[in-house]
Amino acid sequence: MRRRTIRDHELAPDEIFLDSSNLPDFDRSRLEGRLEKPVSERSYTALLGALGVLLIVLLGQAWKLQVWQGEAFAAQSERNSLRQTVLFADRGAITDRNGVVLAENVPSASSTERIYKTPGFANVLGYVSYPKKDSSGKYYDTETTGLAGVEAAFNAELAGENGSHLIEEDALGKQLSEGSVIPPKNGATLKLSIDAGAQTALYDAIQGLADRIPFQGGSGILMDVETGELLALVSYPQYDPNVLSSGGPGSVIAGYSSDSRQVYLNRPVQGLYTPGSVVKPVEAAGALTDKVITPGYTINAQGSISVPNPYDPAHPTIFKDWKVIGIEDLRRAIAWSSDVYFYMVGGGYGDIKGLGIERLKHWYSAFGLTSPTGIELPGEKGGFVPDPAWKLKTYDDPWRIGDTYHTAIGQYAMQVTPLEMARAIAAIANGGKLVRPTILAGQAPSGESLAVNPADLQVVREGMRQGVTEGTSVGLNDLGFVKPAGKTGTAQLGVHNEWYNSWAVGFFPYDRPKYVYVVIMERGPSTNAIGGVYAMHQFLTALHRAAPEYFE
Repeated sequence: MRRRTIRDHELAPDEIFLDSSNLPDFDRSRLEGRLEKPVSERSYTALLGALGVLLIVLLGQAWKLQVWQGEAFAAQSERNSLRQTVLFADRGAITDRNGVVLAENVPSASSTERIYKTPGFANVLGYVSYPKKDSSGKYYDTETTGLAGVEAAFNAELAGENGSHLIEEDALGKQLSEGSVIPPKNGATLKLSIDAGAQTALYDAIQGLADRIPFQGGSGILMDVETGELLALVSYPQYDPNVLSSGGPGSVIAGYSSDSRQVYLNRPVQGLYTPGSVVKPVEAAGALTDKVITPGYTINAQGSISVPNPYDPAHPTIFKDWKVIGIEDLRRAIAWSSDVYFYMVGGGYGDIKGLGIERLKHWYSAFGLTSPTGIELPGEKGGFVPDPAWKLKTYDDPWRIGDTYHTAIGQYAMQVTPLEMARAIAAIANGGKLVRPTILAGQAPSGESLAVNPADLQVVREGMRQGVTEGTSVGLNDLGFVKPAGKTGTAQLGVHNEWYNSWAVGFFPYDRPKYVYVVIMERGPSTNAIGGVYAMHQFLTALHRAAPEYFE
């Protein structure tokens, strides 16, 4: 038997205490009866490394939140706790010169609505766009903005400034407290030069005639000849500003867009029209100043003049008048709107040298027919007078005497706005002051003086008065309450001259001019003989009945 070699003579404690006899006395789930094994140095190193990484991550996140994105998160935190609500400013009212309200704010179920006087005022007043909300009911646009007329031109004055109110809320949206309040600044009331009564009367006269004939549309102006204040500024047809501001009905708005009569066009300010014979008083004033003719220069107008054709002597060019007028001087030529007389004045004929196209254009421009008037309303257009350089560039064709003749009677490529025409006639009525039209009441008059002789302008005024007593404006001669002076114009349109524009311009009272008027009835059938003079007669009659002080 091999002897067992004993390597360790010491007895381990577990050999003494752990034997089968006492093992059941230990709770094994608590590791009783087991000796602990020490944790290794490698385990400590791994644990410390993990803690170090975690600390670095935490420090990095703290730096990100407090330094790198600190401002952004701070602002977000503030927004989450403070809610700013808008305190809307009341938009200023718009009144006429007498205090009649033309546009005002009226409370509705959920907001405030802008209500406009209608019909007849849309082209003056314009309309607005209201503040807008997103699908959650929050405002992303907090401004009421004017989009046309005086609403657009004076938006800053009418709008005022919105205020704000800060409310502190918790994460659940519960109000905790109220913060500072910045009160709104309401918009200013705007007082216009418009007379609501005159505006309505002129609109009714133009609408009635346009619908009756029919004309495509019409435009009318009543202006103070000294101050340039507009008492009436009418465009027909026009939109309803209440419909456009409210955004409906959609079918009505769609109808506006598809209407060939251009309901959005502010005709007195933006409409460009061939003026026809209403430019003859301006031409006469320039010709007298340039001494091209004298007031008493007389011709025998037999309905046409003949100009030799150098390329075909057997066939001279004939320039026709609208009728045979007979013996006429300058006053009678204005009164009866003689084309032959003004062919001679503008382009020359026989012993009359004529103004020529350059001086003709000079005088048209001097009286304001080629530039915007400066009225406060947006989108104003300026007129146009053709000349040789324009024709050569546009048509690669030289200027001819016939082009001068046609420009001398307001035809060919010439265009003006009704407002430009009103200013030009006002300068004749007031003795040579080219005033700036204004839509605001109480404005200081502004403008410039023209280099014309007051005596020459008196001759032109006499011719226009004769136009009422016996000439083309005779339809106004039966108004017993006023003595106006007038001038008419007819501009033919269409390939076969099947349409025409009918102008009536003038001033009243004749002996002490106070108001200038302009009416243009647009694109009526050439077979119709009723036009601008008739509309003006209707207007003056209604104005006298409603406001006789205009004629005192």
